Amino acid sequence: MNTLKFEPEGWDNEITKLDRNNWKSYKESNEILQGLVSKCDDNYNLYIKFEDGLVGKIPRSEVEAIKTENNGLPKTNLCSGKVHKFVQFKIKDIENDELILSRKEVQKEAINWIKNDLEIGQKVDGIVKNIKPYGAFIEIGGGIVGLVHIEDLSVARIKSPYERIKIGQKVEIVVKSINREQGKVILSYKEILGSWEENASKFTVGTKVKGKVRETEKNKNGIFIELTPNLVGMAEYEDGLEYGQDIDVYIKKIDYDRKKVKLLIV
Repeated sequence: MNTLKFEPEGWDNEITKLDRNNWKSYKESNEILQGLVSKCDDNYNLYIKFEDGLVGKIPRSEVEAIKTENNGLPKTNLCSGKVHKFVQFKIKDIENDELILSRKEVQKEAINWIKNDLEIGQKVDGIVKNIKPYGAFIEIGGGIVGLVHIEDLSVARIKSPYERIKIGQKVEIVVKSINREQGKVILSYKEILGSWEENASKFTVGTKVKGKVRETEKNKNGIFIELTPNLVGMAEYEDGLEYGQDIDVYIKKIDYDRKKVKLLIV
C-alpha cells in the first residue's frame, strides 16, 4: 500500500501476509499494513492473527488518534466495534513473541496528508460509515472520515441520504473543502453523478420515460420530477401526487442554454 495515497480501511479486503520471517522488514520500511481484528479483550486492546501463529496487538492507546476522551484513550465502544473489521496499522515493536501495532500512527499520517497534500476538487475513494438526516460520514483513508451534506448527494432534492447511499457502500467522492488547520474535510457526491449536459444527453425530446416526484411548488406552479439524480425536469402542477412517487412523463423540451427540461405527466 502506497503511504502517500491513502485508501479507506478494508477498501481492497486485502490482509497483509505477515509472518515471523518478514515482519522486521515491514517495520523497517514503516509501511502501512492491513489486517482483520479478531478480538477485543477486557482492557479494550485489539488483536489480529497472522500466518504461522503470529499475533499482533493494538493497545487501546494505539487504536485511535482523533476520537479520544480526556484521558487520551478512545471510547470503549470504538475499540469493541472494530472486531471483525479491517484496520490499517504500522508495526511498532515485538514483545513476548507478540507484535505491537499502531493504528494511531496511520491516522496521524492521514491527517498530515489532509493538511498538506489533499486538494480541493480531487476525487478519492470512500466507504460510507454512518448516515444522519443531514448527511453521511465517509471514510477516505486511514480511518479519517469526511462529511457530505445531504444537498451535495444529488442535484435532485431528497429527504434522506438513504435515497442515494447506504452504510458500507464504496463510492468515489469529490473533496469540496478542507479545514487544513483542523484536518477536516467536506465532501460532495453529486459531481460523480455527471453534469447536467451529460445526463440530459441520455434523453430525447418526444419520448416517454420514468420519473420520480421530488418537489411540488407551494404556489402550484409546477412539479419537479427527477429523471436521474443529477437531472430534474418540471411538469405542470397536478393534484394527488406525492413525494417519491414513480410516474411516467413525456419529454416536451430540453433547453441546453437554460439547462431546463419541460415534462408532461402521462
